[in-house]
Amino acid sequence: MIMADIDFKTFEQKAGVTFDDPSLLKQAFTHRSYINENKASKLAHNERLEFLGDAVLELVVTDFLFVRYPDKPEGELTTYRSALVNAVTLSEVASNLDMNDYLLLSRGESKDVGRARQFILANTIEAVIGAIYLDKGYDEAEDFINRHILRFADKMIARGNLVDAKSAFQEKAQQHEGITPSYKLIRDSGPDHDKSFTVGVYIGKEKVGEGEGKSKQEAEQNAAQRAIEAKGWA
Repeated sequence: MIMADIDFKTFEQKAGVTFDDPSLLKQAFTHRSYINENKASKLAHNERLEFLGDAVLELVVTDFLFVRYPDKPEGELTTYRSALVNAVTLSEVASNLDMNDYLLLSRGESKDVGRARQFILANTIEAVIGAIYLDKGYDEAEDFINRHILRFADKMIARGNLVDAKSAFQEKAQQHEGITPSYKLIRDSGPDHDKSFTVGVYIGKEKVGEGEGKSKQEAEQNAAQRAIEAKGWA
């Protein structure tokens, strides 16, 4: 995909934000794999913006839940937050904003429309939040999160079934073993634009599950699901 082919104005209109520095928005949509195939583009990938946006998102969601549900204990609020910021929710929000149409990916990544794309979209929306924060400030980032993510909060919480595999395994491990599980990268393989990751999940020193994925997050989720099954905690 060529940068000149992308007009971000339609995205800005749908997202409800106009960038003073459009290069930040371009960076938010630029995946590392694209840079590896287009080194002459002089573009930066979106991982630093994703790191920043993740922190902004977590603070905004935490503040929202703390005020919205004053009688809920910390454990329930943590579960709600996990459901609102996990890859499934964020990728759905990204799809609602047609963010897939603007992604700058390698040829290989462009062909993959499965769970790996879901994680890419989730990471990209975090990068967009980071870009909004840098360009427009905290209030604009909070407004974006409220309009596009937190508007689903009440319905999701009322519907239940909020816990992803990683959160569910942590809850069960703490309940049954009194230990918070840890995750370790066992290996990665493939070129930078098409990596695969294998992650182990441990209770203490015991490895109880192993998972693979096109991102570390996906591998951790798969490892947690296998650990739940191995322990009989489903």
